[in-house]
Amino acid sequence: MAGSRATDLPEQSPASTLPAGSFPSASLPWRTAWKLARRDLSARFKGLRLLLVCLFLGVGALAAIGTLTGSIERELTTRGREVLGGDIELKTWQRSLSAKEISALARYGKVSAGLRLQAIARKGDLTAPVALKAVDVHWPLYGRLELKDGRRVGAPPQGVVWLSEGTAARLEVRPGDTVSLGGVDQRVGGVIASDPEKLSEGFALGDTAISTLDLPERAGLTQPGAMYRSATRVRFADPVRDPETVVDALKKRFGDDAFDARTRNAASPSTQRFVGRMGQFLALVGLAALVIAGIGIGGGVSSYLEARRTSIATLKVLGATSRDIARIYLLQVGAAALVGSVAGLVAGVLVTPLLAQALGSLLPVDTGFTISPAALATAAAYGLLVALIFAAPPLARARSFPAMALMRAQVAPLAAKRRAWLLPVGLGLAAVVALALLNAAQPLVTLGFLAGAALMLALLALIGLGIRHLAARLPRPRDPMLRAGLANLHRPGAQTGALVTALGFGLSAFVLIAAVQTSLDANIRKTVPARAPAFFLLDVPKDKAGELRQIAGREMPGAIVRTVPNMRGRILAYGPKDRMTRVSDLKEIPEDAWALKGERGLTYSAKVPEGSTVTSGRWWPADHRGEALVSVDEKFAQTVGLKVGDYLTVGLLGVERTARIAALRRIDWDTLGFNFVLVFSPSALADAPHNLAATIEGPDGKASGGLLPRLARAFPSSSVIETGTVLRDARDLLDQMTLAILAAASVAVLAGLAVLFGAIAAARASRTYDNVILRVLGASRGQLLLLQVAEYGLIAMVLALVALGAGSAMAWAVIVKLFEFDWLPDWPRILAVLGAGIVLILTFALAGSLPLLRAKPARALREL
Repeated sequence: MAGSRATDLPEQSPASTLPAGSFPSASLPWRTAWKLARRDLSARFKGLRLLLVCLFLGVGALAAIGTLTGSIERELTTRGREVLGGDIELKTWQRSLSAKEISALARYGKVSAGLRLQAIARKGDLTAPVALKAVDVHWPLYGRLELKDGRRVGAPPQGVVWLSEGTAARLEVRPGDTVSLGGVDQRVGGVIASDPEKLSEGFALGDTAISTLDLPERAGLTQPGAMYRSATRVRFADPVRDPETVVDALKKRFGDDAFDARTRNAASPSTQRFVGRMGQFLALVGLAALVIAGIGIGGGVSSYLEARRTSIATLKVLGATSRDIARIYLLQVGAAALVGSVAGLVAGVLVTPLLAQALGSLLPVDTGFTISPAALATAAAYGLLVALIFAAPPLARARSFPAMALMRAQVAPLAAKRRAWLLPVGLGLAAVVALALLNAAQPLVTLGFLAGAALMLALLALIGLGIRHLAARLPRPRDPMLRAGLANLHRPGAQTGALVTALGFGLSAFVLIAAVQTSLDANIRKTVPARAPAFFLLDVPKDKAGELRQIAGREMPGAIVRTVPNMRGRILAYGPKDRMTRVSDLKEIPEDAWALKGERGLTYSAKVPEGSTVTSGRWWPADHRGEALVSVDEKFAQTVGLKVGDYLTVGLLGVERTARIAALRRIDWDTLGFNFVLVFSPSALADAPHNLAATIEGPDGKASGGLLPRLARAFPSSSVIETGTVLRDARDLLDQMTLAILAAASVAVLAGLAVLFGAIAAARASRTYDNVILRVLGASRGQLLLLQVAEYGLIAMVLALVALGAGSAMAWAVIVKLFEFDWLPDWPRILAVLGAGIVLILTFALAGSLPLLRAKPARALREL
């Protein structure tokens, strides 16, 4: 027994070198207490390793997460001008800024105009969709473009294009070769290594290609109705000028709806929002790991102090006060906690470059060693506070009892008055909550998490008490081993509470991982269907729809071609006709009202679009020629309070058009067809300049190899997108998200397993006496193993249902609330994982019991 060390090895006892009566009546000074604590503290922290491991995992996770997210946010802030490409940017769809708007911008500094659009790059029969960025000679206003050959360049010369590495590989071209962009030949001047504006450009169906500003017009890509946008940036002559003030002045002069504006302070708002939310999620995962680790800390400290109860009793006999005991062992626990926390901080810093390198192509992070003092201090504070909270109760028990009570603790378990540990635990909890809210991007989410963690701990504590009380009142089985196993659940000194907590969190973690994994897999299969259109085409001229069908029919017999009118517009106002709400008057746009933000795709149709179902109102007749009508997505309508009979005003090419809402419809967003929030009657938009968008679907769901180059040659000013590539990219993206979530959750699982091992080890140490007595009475090793199986099996069966509910609830919150996916768990797989977890736990329990079988009764009885 570990507690015998004070008897057999007196040199390890802090009191063994002190004669009786050597303690003064007053409390020991901290220096003397540390001297005694250091003598008893193993250099390898034997007995406190569980505390070290738990703090290492939790603090390391928080340090890595905080350092990485802090580095990204700092890069976004300090490189705002470079990421945006200017101090402010004005964007417009299907037009460039007017001469008056350009003149107004020029008052503030140097202006750089540009265009953004989809295009097709072609080399022979090889094609690649590209996100074409046409720039003027002033580009870039900040930073430089870096090429693979090491050159740092600006805008390409006339007749030259910079290509991305992916596009160059797909077209099998090198610098100096010629490619066709929109039907216009261009020489490849270099391959892009890094574009400082990549984060601010947003999502595009294709890799970046950079050309001169006049190329889109020469290629016919900016004809009336073509889908392109302008991006005009300004570099202030006065670097300290406030960009928000300039944007307000421009909107006041030209109108709130004249253009979309961004400033260097929010160069990539979507990236900042993603980083903030993902950072908070990862921080909560790290905090969850620490909460789980805290249970292990409490159990580890309890076991450590139990092993030293003889030493504590000896100190008290020699005159040590309760305060002296508290100081000595608080210093020991504190030293171990400090070492575990520092090790976690070092590990967090060392692993950050690996995480940064994995994200380096997507996010502006420093791939070297990054030190974030604030993040490291926060992680260390969390670790030490959690150690204080969970170590305080066992320390209070050790300090509050007289020597004789400590001597007979094996049959009379120690218990401390609540007031002895309530103050430190309460202060520690308050500090953790305050620290979490101080660093929270969404305080309500953080509060919900903390409340859920507290509820889970309370629930497991109640279940532990319930199992003990139920085991004490159940009829005694006739089989002696089952009777002994049942008695072990409620006997004095039983580890039932610690085992219930550890097993509960461990099994819940298994269910959480299985539910998240299966739901994400199902969402991937649902969102990215196996059968989809072979090609998407954008900017197909209206008069060439027939030619498109002919080509598709020749190259892919039986192909289905669908075309829809395609325009861009902005919602300007909505609501009842006599009191419409102007979007520009809204102080804040609701989270789900994304259609109000910027310009959206618009179309018109005489019939209900495929994939939509009318849920309210009536669709207009096919020959309707009267009042302008519109159908709205029902979810968007519910968000902003629209109903049938209300009105909607959109801005289209600088012209306002108002239509009455005739119908609400439910859209199947999971189909890879054309889905529009707003669908107008033909009389509302048919006269506006526009082109068509089209899909081509083969009869067998597969594309013809010869169709793509044929389409690229026939429609050089259109964007032809092969769906297979998009589907592969989407699947890869969702697979990476799945891997990231599971990798983050693994930290909490590792902490849970560490706690479980610690609880099993603590229970094994406390059962040495019982097993020795049973061995003396004639129990065989097989019977002792059966005893362990009975005890752990009873607990695991009860906790399986709890873990199924708790783990499923946590997985639902991750899938539905955090990532906004559908809840699609595979219950048979989840139950199989839960069963495997139970088997794994029972295996660990039996493995942990093997040392008990090797214990020699005579020697063990002398040491007890």
